[in-house]
Amino acid sequence: MKEIFGMTNKVLEVDLSNEKNKIYDISEDERRLYLGAKGLGLKLLFDRMEPGIDPLGEENIIAFMPGVLMGTGAPCSGRFHAVTKSPLTGIMVTASCGGSFGMQLKTAGWDGLLIKGIARRPIYLEINSDEVKFKDAEHLWGKDTVATQEELKEKKAGVLAIGPAGENLVRFSNIASDQRFLGRGGMGAVMGSKNLKAIVAIGGTYKVKPKEYLDFEKAKKKGNNYINRNYTTSVLYRNFGTSSTVNISNAAKILPVNNFSSGSHEHAHEISGETMSEKHQTKHHTCKPCTILCGHIGTFDNKKIPVPEFETVGLLGSNLGVFDANKIAEWNRICSDMGMDTISTGGTLGWVMEATQKGLIKTNLQFGSPEGVSEAIYDIAYGRNFGKEMALGTRFLSKKYGGEDFAIQVKGLEIAAYDPRGAVGQGLAYAVANRGGCHLSSYMVSLEVLFKLLNPNTTLAKPEFTVFFEALNCAVNSIQTCQFTTLAYLLEPPLSKYTPPKLLGFFMQYSPKIALKLMDFSLYTELWTSVTGIKMSNSKFLEAGNRIHILERYMNTREGISKKDDTLPDRFLNESRKDDPKGYKVPLEKMLKKYYKLRGYDSNGIPSEKTLKRFKII
Repeated sequence: MKEIFGMTNKVLEVDLSNEKNKIYDISEDERRLYLGAKGLGLKLLFDRMEPGIDPLGEENIIAFMPGVLMGTGAPCSGRFHAVTKSPLTGIMVTASCGGSFGMQLKTAGWDGLLIKGIARRPIYLEINSDEVKFKDAEHLWGKDTVATQEELKEKKAGVLAIGPAGENLVRFSNIASDQRFLGRGGMGAVMGSKNLKAIVAIGGTYKVKPKEYLDFEKAKKKGNNYINRNYTTSVLYRNFGTSSTVNISNAAKILPVNNFSSGSHEHAHEISGETMSEKHQTKHHTCKPCTILCGHIGTFDNKKIPVPEFETVGLLGSNLGVFDANKIAEWNRICSDMGMDTISTGGTLGWVMEATQKGLIKTNLQFGSPEGVSEAIYDIAYGRNFGKEMALGTRFLSKKYGGEDFAIQVKGLEIAAYDPRGAVGQGLAYAVANRGGCHLSSYMVSLEVLFKLLNPNTTLAKPEFTVFFEALNCAVNSIQTCQFTTLAYLLEPPLSKYTPPKLLGFFMQYSPKIALKLMDFSLYTELWTSVTGIKMSNSKFLEAGNRIHILERYMNTREGISKKDDTLPDRFLNESRKDDPKGYKVPLEKMLKKYYKLRGYDSNGIPSEKTLKRFKII
């Protein structure tokens, strides 16, 4: 078995149209500037794709990118990234995923896989360290993600697969890796449009080792210690999964209820992680390697299936007025089998229920009732009846039938399960997120609600922290480790841990520039340097994150994105929650101007030439 120190610097490029492939060598300059995974994927597509291409055409490329930490055993590092142009939004979309595929691709010797073109017939790829095989997939077409993976799985192999939703070009279909998913923006439809049912990676040729072993072991131990003593990562997420956030969000009145009409409900506790742990015999079911252990499996209606994550519980549960964990788990399973994003599915169903209620369309779907929901999900996946239009998302539906004010999407992507009227910094983060209504671009709600370090109802310090977390998260997604590690890695170093929370919050709220300079995220650079042997300062690490974020923004502006798109649904800007007597709304414009200035964009939200040159993008 050959040994590599973090990377081979080899990217495999596959052209489905001609059934040919070639190898691209990553330069040292590209590695330093873009790190890997998300950043390098964006850079490779930027160099290869012209603006204006059809996301479902042969010129679109989808990149699968493991990072330098993959295979090292670093905490929560069993994740890879994907990058493509979204058929849902028409702009760039990126996603992180667990499962075994990334590890197998990496140990086959590939730091990236680029797929372009369209196969002449349904196929799947089989990839190892020496060759690419183009195999017939006619017998797999029509099968769900579980059946497809079971048929293709073998020892030392990782499988990526789409379900019927991807085959039928559902604009929010996803890609499965075991029971983890490249969830957002319709990546499954991109594979489906290419007649690519699955990719099998057979690894084991290479063993990934850290360049500086003792330094790596020291950093690894520190990371595990931070995770194991942080309350959110070691108690809430580990014991109750991410749905432990339900009770917190409900108390803060930011839980989506009835298509974001309200932010709380008296029955919300019935779908919380704590209640599901008690009633549904949950146990761990996680990515490998993982220290947080947030993934769980439980028994719902006498079936052992994955416990829904918080976003799924919020969008397919409270957002539809449904507080039956068995129903939510079943809908989550159907979406997983069909290969479909639960956030966009729930957001779309929420719009349909409200549009039905207001007489804009006629369906049998209504808030508070599970009747017809399973059928509607299947109709979306198979393009049947009204499901064929629902498969295009809320932006399309609201433009055709009206109701744009309650179509809860940004740039075409349905937002996650946090109502920004109770966390205005999260409102800014949604509005400016590169892939659309994304909570993970800059997870501001964690500072505003989860940890109560920033006042959720003021605009003070929100642009500064949004910019910081955009950069940090881009860098984390490029060395590629789980974003949940930031909850521990930022809050457990001595300065953060031992400063009284009220004092720390006051300092962050009123002196953000100084507070940000004191942020200790050095564990990430310690991991990077010890694995690769490439020295990286904290400032250069954050600079790389900013470069990656701005490159993605620049790619989007070439598709027509500007200030007009950095907005929120009218519901959040001009309408208060029904359960909020103070009538809070999101004062977006006030934050947006400051954000553009900090980012180096012009008044229309376009990165300036000076900014692009400063970060060596042009």
